[in-house]
Amino acid sequence: PRVCVVGSGPAGFYTAQHILKHHGGALVDIYEKLPVPFGLVRFGVAPDHPEVKNVINTFTQTAQSERCAYYGNVTVGRDVTVPELQRAYHAVVLSYGAEDNRVLGIPGENLAGVYSARAFVGWYNGLPENRGLRPDLSCETALILGHGNVALDIARILLSPLQLLRKTDITDSSLAALACSKVKRVWLVGRRGPLQVAFTIKELREMINLPGARAVLDPADFTGLESAVKDAPRPRKRLTELMMKAALEKAVEVQTGAAAPREWGLKFQRSPQAVLPSADGRRARGVRMALTRLEGSGDSAKAVPTGDVEELECGLVLSSIGYRSLPLDPAVPFDSRRGVIPNSSGRVEGVPGLYCSGWVKRGPTGVIITTMNDSFDTAQSVLEDLQGGVLDVSPSREGFGLVESILRSRGVRPVSFSDWQKIDAAEVARGKAAGKPREKIVDPAEMLQIIGH
Repeated sequence: PRVCVVGSGPAGFYTAQHILKHHGGALVDIYEKLPVPFGLVRFGVAPDHPEVKNVINTFTQTAQSERCAYYGNVTVGRDVTVPELQRAYHAVVLSYGAEDNRVLGIPGENLAGVYSARAFVGWYNGLPENRGLRPDLSCETALILGHGNVALDIARILLSPLQLLRKTDITDSSLAALACSKVKRVWLVGRRGPLQVAFTIKELREMINLPGARAVLDPADFTGLESAVKDAPRPRKRLTELMMKAALEKAVEVQTGAAAPREWGLKFQRSPQAVLPSADGRRARGVRMALTRLEGSGDSAKAVPTGDVEELECGLVLSSIGYRSLPLDPAVPFDSRRGVIPNSSGRVEGVPGLYCSGWVKRGPTGVIITTMNDSFDTAQSVLEDLQGGVLDVSPSREGFGLVESILRSRGVRPVSFSDWQKIDAAEVARGKAAGKPREKIVDPAEMLQIIGH
């Protein structure tokens, strides 16, 4: 059987890995719109978290299997359609992730100084589409809307000492911009309370221990939480206890007058109503927040406006309220309200032979391990359908042979995995010269030039 996977991030690679491991004859082709593979492992994981990127070694082994092939620089839905892939393969798995972000839907969100977390992370991580972002870091206070790991990543990058960042694979241009940054205070704002934050303890601990930065947590935000957290699951309990401990410790620190040049803090039960414009109406000068109260408890608690508002001054607003998947091809059903492909265990509803895995299957949540388990689940559905005869493999399919002629007719030249390794070697060499693990190439044209395309 010939199987095609669309997207070379964790979802795509884990799906391919599972099929290759559990079916001795399957051939898997992976398509990726960028010349370079690995999706959010390359473009989403923070530069100062190199250990998380180690999965790239496993993915490389998968790509180098003689039953696997990688074709970069191919945009499915434009260069080749999903129905064309279905004619070339016995099964097609869509694992292309979430390439958009949720919008706030409030006045002023298009003012200068307001950015999506997705674009900002893409900028410092070298995602080609965000290379020209040039965020304005000339203000002292930044406001991040959201209480997830991405929000903490951004706060950490904004406040980290430069000597720590210089040793990472952060892009050269973002390092230069951060060197001139005036930002010294970062507020992370969420609609709900301390018991509903979405970040994990590892990220919080890193933030609390960040050299040269002081945590500003209000002990009043945590009153009465000891009893509420007693019966909570252990991870939630430990996370809340760490916040409470930091709040009390920092309260003591304030009294002793131990000042740090930079600071960050968590603000709870505030929902953005509007980004406020500067006098000339062009840029952000602050955010008006509705104060909220919680109805219900735990993860299902809802934030309801109390009628009170407050204004927070800031010159930089980063909205970190989630990523969003987009429809890929008119032939694929898509639930635009939920931003996912309707499916059952990864089988796309109403389209036999079509599957999905990762964020486009279940929504943009979870860490790499969540995506791994989810992708194994979809791969299992493909294997069951092969075994049970649901997928008819008697007509032989041409696979890439057919796709190649389609691409050639449209003037598209795919990038192979060995091509990627040349780009990889060039990045590592440039990084070495600068004392970094790699210097990412951010312009696709330059990538293609390196491999002689």
